[in-house]
Amino acid sequence: MITPKEIKNKTERKYISFLQSLVEQRPFERLVIRGDKSYTKSSLSEFEREIQLIHSHSKVKKGFGYALDFQKVKTKYLGVQDLPISIYFDNEKDFLIFLGKENEVNSFKSNVEIILREFPELKDWIIKYPKKVINNANEWHNILQVCQYFKQNPKPNFYIRELPIKVHTKFIERNKSIIRELLDVLISDHVKSEEKEFENRFNLKYAEPQIRFKVLDKTLSDRFFSGIDDIAIPVSQFEKLNLPIKKVLVVENKTTLYTTLTLPKMNDTIAIFGSGFSVFNLKNVRWFDNLKLLYWGDIDVQGFEIISQFRTYFPQTKSILMDKQTFDNFFEDDNGTPTNISTRLNLTDEEQQLYDILKTNNWRLEQEKIPFNYVNKYFDNE
Repeated sequence: MITPKEIKNKTERKYISFLQSLVEQRPFERLVIRGDKSYTKSSLSEFEREIQLIHSHSKVKKGFGYALDFQKVKTKYLGVQDLPISIYFDNEKDFLIFLGKENEVNSFKSNVEIILREFPELKDWIIKYPKKVINNANEWHNILQVCQYFKQNPKPNFYIRELPIKVHTKFIERNKSIIRELLDVLISDHVKSEEKEFENRFNLKYAEPQIRFKVLDKTLSDRFFSGIDDIAIPVSQFEKLNLPIKKVLVVENKTTLYTTLTLPKMNDTIAIFGSGFSVFNLKNVRWFDNLKLLYWGDIDVQGFEIISQFRTYFPQTKSILMDKQTFDNFFEDDNGTPTNISTRLNLTDEEQQLYDILKTNNWRLEQEKIPFNYVNKYFDNE
């Protein structure tokens, strides 16, 4: 037989649809909880205990909650018995007191009224996500101030903390997720929907990622950068560079890039600090399209996953010093970081074979551990 705890669990599952009915202004309808009929095989004493338990938590005994309808039924094992044939809530008050949600729903109703008074176009969003209204119950005054500002200024071109909105300076940063969902509805015509970052999506200034690179050709550094060969600039500026180079080397680790003994001078070449999976910052550097691209990372599963990612932007990318011979020469039994990626990567057959070995054994050879004379010899032949 169904227990009071099971009745509570099933009632809680009706809560979201109840909240949706409030937004849609549908009247409360009798809410029926399905039971089960397994009690027909109980012993008489067990059956009586179950009936007493379910009855003791009902509205008849507690003054609120679910009601029970009984009917005399001839059972196979227990003869004629009064059985609960219906468990239901007749009204909203009984339903909410039973769930302990009276105050929460009063707050919900008040917030829904405020939201829809300001932005009636958010009705469908509220119906879809009523729990988000509840989860942000104490923040709606400030959230709506932010939304009102963006509604009036859909392209503010400020940093977040510069916005002239009377909320705490960190409020928007802490509440980006909910604000993003609302602005996607409210200013959809001005949203850069292809952008994932909040600032880019909603026309705000932001601290751009810096692309740090080293000019390996002294003639280039003298001609274009006044002899400076170690440079960091915002990604938007890097995307606009126009350098007469033929080759770009992307390295995973900063140590490798900036140890003078590691990377030799190379004509018509720059080397970039890729910073692991942050290579995605380079995805829009379209002047890479016609260049020779080399990628050098750690010989571990993440190193090959990064180059696989980088090839989705630039298919011509070639891995260097990430081969089985280099690994066998210098591996020192170091452990790597396990991966949960199971799909086929964008790797050559040789790279895939080494990747499988590294994944199976959880091995790693960091690029810093490859001797610089070995590296120089490779680049002499490159």
